[in-house]
Amino acid sequence: MLGGGGGVGEEVAAEEELCCVSHGFFRSASRNPSSVAVVHAAAADSGERRAPPRRLSYPGDCCFTSADLLSSVAALSRRIRAVLDGGSDPDLGPSRGSSTAEPMMSALSADENGSNTETDRMPQIVGVYSDPSVEYIVAVLSILRCGEAFLPLDPSWPEERILSIVTSSNAALIINCRPLWRLEGTGRLNAADWLVERCSCSIMQFDMKPGLGKQFDQPDLAWPCENKRQRKFCYLMYTSGSTGKPKGVCGTERGLLNRFSWMQGLITLCAEDVLLFKTSISFIDHLQEFLSAILTGTILIIPPFEEVKANAEIIVRLIKAYGISRLTAVPSLIRIFLPFLERSSFNPLKVLILSGEILSISLWSRLHEILPDTTILNLYGSTEVSGDCTFFDCRNLPSILAVEPLSSVPIGIPISNCDVVLVGEADDHDEGEIYVGGACLFAGYFTELLKRKSMMENANTLFFKTGDFARRLSSGELVFVERKDRLIKINGQRVALDEIEENLREHPEVSDAAVTFHESSGKFPHLIAYLVLKINEETDEEHKEYKDLMTSIRSWLVRKLPPVMIPSYYFRIQSLPVSFSGKIDYARLSSSEYMPMQHTIEFQSNSADDHLQIIKKVFSNILLVEKVSDHDDFFAMGGNSLSAAQAAYKLGIDMRLLYTYPSPFKLLNAILDRNDRLNSPFNNDQRSAKRLKVCDSILNSTGEKSLQIIAPCNADKAMNHWEENAKSPSTSSLDVDPSLPLASDETNFRSHDQWVLNFDLPKMCAFSRCNQFLHGSEHTIEGVNRTCLSFEIPRNRKGALQELWNVLLKSCVDASPLAVFVDGKMTIFIGSHSHIFLCIDASSGSIRWEITLGGRIEGSAAITGDFSQVVVGCYDGKIYFLEFMTGNISWTFQTDGEVKMQPVVDRRRDIIWCGSHDHHLYALNYKEHCCVYKVCCGGSIYGSPAIDMVHNIIYAASTSGRVTAISLKVPPFSVIWSYEAGAPIFGSLSTDSLGQNVICCLVDGHVMMLNPRGAVVWKANVGGPIFAGPCVSSTLAPQVLVCSRNGSVYSFDTEGICFGNMRLETQSAPLLSSTSKFK
Repeated sequence: MLGGGGGVGEEVAAEEELCCVSHGFFRSASRNPSSVAVVHAAAADSGERRAPPRRLSYPGDCCFTSADLLSSVAALSRRIRAVLDGGSDPDLGPSRGSSTAEPMMSALSADENGSNTETDRMPQIVGVYSDPSVEYIVAVLSILRCGEAFLPLDPSWPEERILSIVTSSNAALIINCRPLWRLEGTGRLNAADWLVERCSCSIMQFDMKPGLGKQFDQPDLAWPCENKRQRKFCYLMYTSGSTGKPKGVCGTERGLLNRFSWMQGLITLCAEDVLLFKTSISFIDHLQEFLSAILTGTILIIPPFEEVKANAEIIVRLIKAYGISRLTAVPSLIRIFLPFLERSSFNPLKVLILSGEILSISLWSRLHEILPDTTILNLYGSTEVSGDCTFFDCRNLPSILAVEPLSSVPIGIPISNCDVVLVGEADDHDEGEIYVGGACLFAGYFTELLKRKSMMENANTLFFKTGDFARRLSSGELVFVERKDRLIKINGQRVALDEIEENLREHPEVSDAAVTFHESSGKFPHLIAYLVLKINEETDEEHKEYKDLMTSIRSWLVRKLPPVMIPSYYFRIQSLPVSFSGKIDYARLSSSEYMPMQHTIEFQSNSADDHLQIIKKVFSNILLVEKVSDHDDFFAMGGNSLSAAQAAYKLGIDMRLLYTYPSPFKLLNAILDRNDRLNSPFNNDQRSAKRLKVCDSILNSTGEKSLQIIAPCNADKAMNHWEENAKSPSTSSLDVDPSLPLASDETNFRSHDQWVLNFDLPKMCAFSRCNQFLHGSEHTIEGVNRTCLSFEIPRNRKGALQELWNVLLKSCVDASPLAVFVDGKMTIFIGSHSHIFLCIDASSGSIRWEITLGGRIEGSAAITGDFSQVVVGCYDGKIYFLEFMTGNISWTFQTDGEVKMQPVVDRRRDIIWCGSHDHHLYALNYKEHCCVYKVCCGGSIYGSPAIDMVHNIIYAASTSGRVTAISLKVPPFSVIWSYEAGAPIFGSLSTDSLGQNVICCLVDGHVMMLNPRGAVVWKANVGGPIFAGPCVSSTLAPQVLVCSRNGSVYSFDTEGICFGNMRLETQSAPLLSSTSKFK
């Protein structure tokens, strides 16, 4: 059971006024050092239990006491101070360039007149790269304890944005937090390792374990509040900027403490409270989420951040499981998990704080109905005003609505020590632009610090000009009216449309760009990008390339901007409309005059159809929108994986259908075309729906299909054997070696060596899973491309497999064998979970050599290009290079995660390519025994990469859904593009029969082909999950074979058209491995 917490709200109130965060934390944590301060929730399943007694932890949770925090802050503060003062640190990564921090700090320490000031100083900037975690909290507290300023670096930002911010802020140091609770037992490398390679300043690694708080002597540092020269700001946060570049907001400690003290005075935290730290560190609200806990001794729960991002329902589970009593959220997040709150009979929430977006009356009404005993506060503010500057207690809303109707909840009155004025017409003081001053005000923008460009001076008081307009109600409360510039908020985060446009204009194919924001009552907000391309004439032949280019532009933009700033729609227009002044006319751009045809196509349908109305009603209820049209996109209206699961459940359909057909009209047609109404609310009436062009062989696998069996062999021997058995026209696709007799024949099997010689194989070759073939004299890896014949096996004849020998591997075997043919002898290489790796004579089954490696083996092996070494990955994170003849270890390379994939050979460069669960793909020179290149692929790498020898590109995919293309033309290698597929990729990649495009299979059932530029050539859906890679071979050209978890094998041509599919009649588990002619 967690401790009751020695520091509570009443004691904090009795203390003297908070002088600084560091003092406040020390006093609070010192009251009861043994009490639990922070709990890292292990996983979401803990929240599925019934509401527990107060403050119980669960198995797997990681608990940190106040003493742990005190000890860690003291130790890290000393380390940071030493490095900033020019010292060293054992966990300090090397700098990739010379830092100019000191000259920059000196320059900015002067006031506007250029003279040094004695009252304040510019602090040094220390970046913190982390998700919400206890390490992040300790890092922030340590930086503040040193008297410097922290810079949150959100791992979800693109690498280019992070590097730009680090450079513009002139950060002196970056702390790379490695949350132990996510790394234990996984061996994963923290995703910030790319910073070490590319960042110009030093990187300090930091993680912590519970139970470190044996002693917590304070470092020999002056308390920040006692420093004669106070720092001008204590944190630097970058937000979207109207100039096209992110803007650095310099926030003050005074602002943070004023916001905390005001809330404590309004609703005091007590010993019964439990708080939740779940907000991204790029959003200002995250500061009060953890400061409120550590300054009062209240228990703080930190959920598994990646799980929360993927499924917002987890927040509701955590609220119930841990008894969360106070929650801060944006209204759009509340809309998502509102249905789960409705179904919950247990509600521990005492206070719900909403901010960052307009709170509609309809959403408040539903919340008030579901949470009648919860105090709901609506706050208004921005990063420039320490997060919040006004508040409204929604308990007063009914009395206000009785006087005058409103469409949104008021933003209220100023918080303590904040001044809010409306600046408008001279004779109207009740409506105008919001100006904010007082204790909440920031110090200025980093590049324009203390310049009054964005502030108004009034009676020696500085005011921040917010750009928001409001009016004052008769009750004195303010209500938000509008914003007249191009700075908007989505999901509570500020988005400058100008910044998106500037990034779009940097694309080599874009001549000009404009972005508009669309939001209406009851609708989810979204962005639309209008693009003027450098080649405007579009022929029918170019239309497909245009669609590919739009996809490529979006993929390119994802690498530069945070997810919230990525437009939902991309439309091509001939030119942008301009006003008389020559500026872009955004009002005309959003009108029907400039609405692209793709956005206004009319379909023939009967909107009164009962079936259609059922779908629209489900969409409306789940997304909380008042009206849904026939062609509204479920995901454009705010749908996500969570709401899609709800909709699929209510309609009784497969959720994958909703991703493929996201509008009510398309979904209805797809359901009718599938005849998939067994558990759905639809009957057999198909009277009015217009049919979509759906591949019948995928969605409706009726009828029997057949696939030809093609194998490389000695043509004469094979044909002589099969001529008499090839008379029946009925065929099946039994995978039988055509050079062997059927089991019904009375002839005996020939020796293993004899049937191997029937194949026309080179003197040296190797083949393994997915038809990977290595020729002993060719510098390539490819599907087997030799003299082949096609045979049809009579349906009334059945083959059989006969055991020649068996070898015990003592445990589970997950990998396919590697077969190597040298001088007429075939050798099999195979490993298992027992850590054993064997070299087996394929003729007799005798073991040539055996070695025990450092962990279990789950991936197939590979052979180096000179056939001298066998390469295999292992669960201990090592890649082993074993001598072909003896099995002796020639070399090992250590990664920071499990290695489960089969290595790929690049003979031209003497390189083995191999990925790891540490998210990296490694290029290992097997002759020089060194790593020549590594790249982060965004997620764990299960499948083997594919090499395009035509364009000298290697493609790799990861469980994050990212496909990465790396140029191999000139060392050092470099990433040329990456594509976010939207679903995990577990299987290996393949190139088409011409080696020009890459094919990948997604776990959600999609198969797609990308061209060398990263554009989608085609995309199809097989209707079942895919965990393996596609099979491509020139002997089956131009076919692509795909195995699905639904038990079927699908065949596509290179244009994405499905030739057919075959359902395997089996009682065993569905297909999980790639198709292969060698199996």
